[in-house]
Amino acid sequence: MPARHRLGVVLLVPPPFDREVDALRRACGDGTVDRVPPHLTLVPPVNVRADHLDAALGVLRRAGAATRPFGLVLGPVQSFLPVNPVLYLDVGGDVAAVVALRERVFVEPLTRTLSWPFVPHVTVVDDGVPERLDASVTALADVRLEITFERIHLLEESRQPDGGRVWRPMADAALAAPAVVARGGLELELAVTERPGPEVDAWLGRTWEAHGRSEYGDDWATDDPVVVTGRRQGEVVGVAEGHTRRTEAYLAGLVVAPEVRGEGVGSHLLAAFADECRQRGCAVLNLRSVAGGPAEAFYRDRGFTTVVALPRWRHGRDFVQLRRLLGATLPP
Repeated sequence: MPARHRLGVVLLVPPPFDREVDALRRACGDGTVDRVPPHLTLVPPVNVRADHLDAALGVLRRAGAATRPFGLVLGPVQSFLPVNPVLYLDVGGDVAAVVALRERVFVEPLTRTLSWPFVPHVTVVDDGVPERLDASVTALADVRLEITFERIHLLEESRQPDGGRVWRPMADAALAAPAVVARGGLELELAVTERPGPEVDAWLGRTWEAHGRSEYGDDWATDDPVVVTGRRQGEVVGVAEGHTRRTEAYLAGLVVAPEVRGEGVGSHLLAAFADECRQRGCAVLNLRSVAGGPAEAFYRDRGFTTVVALPRWRHGRDFVQLRRLLGATLPP
């Protein structure tokens, strides 16, 4: 049987409103906050064959190109009781635009049999306790969020190492006509997205490899990912991630849960990351850090030195690029 992707088409609630909706979800006892971002569903979960994925992405692009940004009012909080124990934010404003967009995406291969008629809403709690849902409707009767939606997203479900399932964005499309430029009669369509998506990812992989091999010959090498995850009693408390390329390694990020900072978790993650890179044949570990901050001090205490200063490199802040030779074990 051909491989399948579990997909859904949604309007993701944009920042900063996504944090407000997630706060409501937590307060009302929703257990999916960390597994599903706040959203308005246009196409509920549907299985799409891998060889039909390009067609699904094409549906997303065409729907975005035919739609323009629109404003919605989320709230008040309502429930589908007694029919369905779901707590949700009602949707007002330009509902007609939502319905029209939904019609553009609810086509093959993104169609499925529905259990319920389409009602635009943003779920707060799914499968809740009726008494608690009723209390929430009363307590949150004044909630109103006025939001402009400018993008449409394709989500994909994936299984985590612990067996749980999460939904994350796979691709997106702006609600705007594509920019078309021409030179010598040849049109070029330009689309700005938040992430490349699988089609572009595949093209980039093929094209960069071809370029690298033509440019560097046998010295060409791809980036090989490295991820070190720290857990306590089954719960993630820290992650170090980056990649290796031949004899050099790069630490892209190291983050530790606030409640365990100062307990050596970061040091263990860094040491394990460095050890894995060393075993892969890397001689140098590189990273970037905010200049003068506690992270820079953390790395310097573990033998990293400055390669170059990066003034106003990100978010208007100064960074430094650091490196350490991997010939010896990193200090604790």
